[in-house]
Amino acid sequence: MVEEGALLWEPTPDVVRAARITRYMERLGRTGDYEDVWKWSVESPADFWTSIWDYFGVVGTRGDGPVIQGTMPDAEWFAGSALNYAENALRGHPGRTAVIFRNESGSRWQYSLGELREEVARVRAGLARLGVGRGDRVAAYVPNIPEALIAFLATASLGAIWSSCSPDFGAPSVTDRFAQIEPKVLVAVDGYRYGGKAYDRSEVVREIAGKLPTLQATVWIPVLGADVPDTALSWDDLRAESAPLEFERVPFDHPLWVLYSSGTTGLPKPIVHGHGGIVLEHLKSLSFHQDLGEGDVFFWYTTTGWMMWNYLIGGLLVGSTVLLYDGSAAHPDTGALWRLAAEEGVTYFGTGAPYIMASMKAGVKPQGLDRLRGIGSTGSPLPPEGFAWVYADVKPDVQLGSFSGGTDVCTGFVGAVPLLPIRAGVIPCRCLGASVESFDPAGASVVGEVGELVITRPMPSMPVMFWNDPSGDRYRESYFADYPGVWRHGDWIKILPDGGCVIYGRSDSTLNRGGVRMGTSEFYRVVERFEEIADSLVIDTGQLGQEGRLLLFVTLADGASLSDELTSRLRTALRTELSPRHVPDEIHVVPGIPRTLSGKKLEVPVRKILLGTPVEKAANPDAMANPDVLTHFAPQQ
Repeated sequence: MVEEGALLWEPTPDVVRAARITRYMERLGRTGDYEDVWKWSVESPADFWTSIWDYFGVVGTRGDGPVIQGTMPDAEWFAGSALNYAENALRGHPGRTAVIFRNESGSRWQYSLGELREEVARVRAGLARLGVGRGDRVAAYVPNIPEALIAFLATASLGAIWSSCSPDFGAPSVTDRFAQIEPKVLVAVDGYRYGGKAYDRSEVVREIAGKLPTLQATVWIPVLGADVPDTALSWDDLRAESAPLEFERVPFDHPLWVLYSSGTTGLPKPIVHGHGGIVLEHLKSLSFHQDLGEGDVFFWYTTTGWMMWNYLIGGLLVGSTVLLYDGSAAHPDTGALWRLAAEEGVTYFGTGAPYIMASMKAGVKPQGLDRLRGIGSTGSPLPPEGFAWVYADVKPDVQLGSFSGGTDVCTGFVGAVPLLPIRAGVIPCRCLGASVESFDPAGASVVGEVGELVITRPMPSMPVMFWNDPSGDRYRESYFADYPGVWRHGDWIKILPDGGCVIYGRSDSTLNRGGVRMGTSEFYRVVERFEEIADSLVIDTGQLGQEGRLLLFVTLADGASLSDELTSRLRTALRTELSPRHVPDEIHVVPGIPRTLSGKKLEVPVRKILLGTPVEKAANPDAMANPDVLTHFAPQQ
């Protein structure tokens, strides 16, 4: 077992000297430690965010209005300013490599910045011919392919609003999302390839289009080579005419895109972010926390239905080459993404924590990662064993950054920075500009104790609104109902005296046994350390102050069985490492653990099922990666 907090990596003087955040601090005249700069960034938000605009030379007009006025949830940023995300993303030398695309079939495409600008200009002109303009919505049902990025940048350049779903979403989930925003144009593929198989989505696209009454055109991308329907416009026709690339500058909080909550237990929340907030946040986060800039190759394994796609393409803002990948992370084997990183000279490799743990359990030993400087992990807490595996089997001098944030702000609240060491299971810091605190049940800020993760001061990338929420009531209820004027995120966090953080999972799936409250991540760390356990899910059925049963569900590794001996070892480990109260009442084998499309375990829906909610009402199967496994959690009659 790896001790939480064990030192795994420390920045050398050369690393600190070369870090982009060091140059920023020198420009500010602030040469203290990171914690000092963080405190200034949250205590003087107007000065901090102005410095970000100036330091990166944001293209636009800042205006003479106040940097910030009002308080959460009604804070307004940079009144009177005007800018455009795409104009900032597409600046730079036209000859540099902007985008590399790979898929699991072995195809590879590459775009210089000049070529990318030309493609964006063509698609922009095509969208304009279809009547798309400022404030109109363009919806996309597309995998992580270059056409998705090009269509997004073209949409943004017009001042129109982008929204995307991955084509592994079913038609009901897509229409649940897109019908809320009433798009004028739908960009869609005829299908996609995943895990060595082709999936035809032609009929699904027709069904989606038929349920969007405001739709004026469907643009068809023939990934599988299907004929373009008579009712659609081909991608080639959309981009047929060359045109100058222009940018519609819009107010700071003008909608850039609509992202969605997972939608597993209700209608997905349509979360709207503004041009200005995303530009400033991604410039800050990617440059100072991921340490990315020109010459870097930035990769994150994601689909277009997860906020990490929006974060990945933000690499263009800092001048990095963005590596897009379409396909399975584990095809033809678990080491596929690591080989991709070696072949493309990736300098920053991002993925979900489950992939790191799967690589560890599969015994993967990546090779050829000479250029790799950083690894990012998100989606769920990475246990100390995952940290240790990276340093033992991937690269000893890499900076591993576990990040936690959310779709709600399209960034991380807490993460890594090149100035601080990496310790097993510990997130090094609160991110610049993110006023993160831990609140106890009385709403008091605590250090060294597990509490609710809250944000006590506004950030520019907080939602400008929820779509179709003119009163703002749904937005307020989502984040500000518990602590007025303070954002409650819904995670358990412990902030250490030195500023480090540990995330313990969702606060709505807490294990409360005999008054001892514990996040599920601590439980999973113990269980999933066993070689025989491939995955697990723990559920506390207690409700309304009454203690229920503690149920452990496990998926077994190939060739393993839930023997009496294994059961005994599991119970002993949980009793010893957690507490006697956290020994499960029952242990069951299931064929899979239900997860969202972005890899999060679905604890709350399973709990509802165990308490009697019908499977079909507990979760939306189209918002899940493996909906078929839910039936295995229904109580047997």
